[in-house]
Amino acid sequence: MPSHLDADRPASQPPERGTLDSLITQARRLRGGIDAVRSSAAGAGGEEAGDPTSRWKRALCDLAARHLDGLGEHLGQLRAGAPAAGADTPEWHGSGGAAAEGVAAAGQAPPGDRLPARSGSAEWNLLTDVVSWSAELYAIFGRAPSEGPLSLDELPSWVLPDDQPLLAAAVTDCLVDSRPIDREFRIMRPDGAVRTLHLLGEPVLDDQGGTAAMWAVVRDVSELRRSELAVLETRETVRHEQHAAQAERRIAVELQESVLPQWRGSRRFSRSGGHADGSLDIASHYLPSATSTLIGGDWYDALELPDGATLLSAGDLTGHGVAATSGMAMLLGAVRGMAVAGVEPGALMGHLNQLLDSAAQPALGSAVCCRYRPADRTLTWSQAGHPAPLLFRGGEGRVLRPPEGVLLGAAPGAAYGQRTEVLEAGDLLVLHTDGLTSYGDAPSGTALDPLLPGGHVQDGGSQRLLALAGRFAAARTAQECVRAVVEEFGDREGRDDACVLVARVSG
Repeated sequence: MPSHLDADRPASQPPERGTLDSLITQARRLRGGIDAVRSSAAGAGGEEAGDPTSRWKRALCDLAARHLDGLGEHLGQLRAGAPAAGADTPEWHGSGGAAAEGVAAAGQAPPGDRLPARSGSAEWNLLTDVVSWSAELYAIFGRAPSEGPLSLDELPSWVLPDDQPLLAAAVTDCLVDSRPIDREFRIMRPDGAVRTLHLLGEPVLDDQGGTAAMWAVVRDVSELRRSELAVLETRETVRHEQHAAQAERRIAVELQESVLPQWRGSRRFSRSGGHADGSLDIASHYLPSATSTLIGGDWYDALELPDGATLLSAGDLTGHGVAATSGMAMLLGAVRGMAVAGVEPGALMGHLNQLLDSAAQPALGSAVCCRYRPADRTLTWSQAGHPAPLLFRGGEGRVLRPPEGVLLGAAPGAAYGQRTEVLEAGDLLVLHTDGLTSYGDAPSGTALDPLLPGGHVQDGGSQRLLALAGRFAAARTAQECVRAVVEEFGDREGRDDACVLVARVSG
């Protein structure tokens, strides 16, 4: 039914068929592009229902698809032309009708055998009380054509109570003040379904300028509004989880900073505080993950013990966030307490394993613990599934042969061995966590990784550290050595957090 503001105004000419075919083709291509974007988003983010970012992306794609489906439907109706008077309610079948062809051309695949129309038209003649509805409008209301159209007096009984006042005011403004209508409202159909409708109405004026009729186009926008609501809900979910992640990261960072040593530059460990032979010049650095916003459970530590020895340790606890950093704080506190009490590294690892195995939140961890005695420059150390320390001497580096030791928390009652190395003046000892492996060119455990004595694998991070032997030999302080490590690894994208601790033996 043509739209008009004056009853005597001629109807506009329909668009040329070639133009409509071109628009339908463009709609079809856009619809196919939306499907490709949706598949790409699903492949990148996963289809897990618990992933709010993926749900938000899918909701946006669904919303865009529904807009294009509606566009294709309207273009198909335009190409099919106005429905004949008294025509039955159109129901699009797999390949029947020009309207169905238009929808299919726009890329829409109707579910099942039938798909109801989304828009229809109506005219209420105030002079003759004649009401005309298009067949599509009957389908939208779920009303049989034999029941006849609804008058303006009957229409409010179908509208939900909350929407009745606004719709009534809009209709009154149209009939009395000749104002156009642009209003959404919800109806309850006979089958109990609630549908959201968008009404665009205009007054039809007589020769004296009075309102003779009201003409309207009604569109079912229920699916469109549901898609918009899904976008809003998933967007809020994403924002909430981002806020929660930021808060968790802030707590984890604060906990980490309160536990790990906050050195600025090198720190010298010696009984007298001077440059006595055998004292250690120590520096360290924490390298955050480039792919995760959460803090991991990596740690490093250096502590001067009551008997004059120095504790050097590094480790990593599985997981990220507050749980990992709190677990790390527990382990590091235990390491410090047992080291101060004089527990040797091998026995210390056994106690850590028992502690982690009995923790309320089970987890796995790796660690290396060294006890250095400056009087005779001896280093006694033990490890639990952790990369072995690297020793640099005379411009060359090697990986210390590791004693036996499984991951912490992996085997109750496991025994941990320990080894002793005699260091020399000028030696450089490097401890690091296995996060540096993710910075290497080859993952740990590949054919490129050489085997150490005892079947232990030398990881990619250790290989790259060994390649820095020349720079370490030229460095004057432990801090310069750490700077060389940061320059080597800091500009690469690591998949995990990492720590490095450098200790230089004074001459």
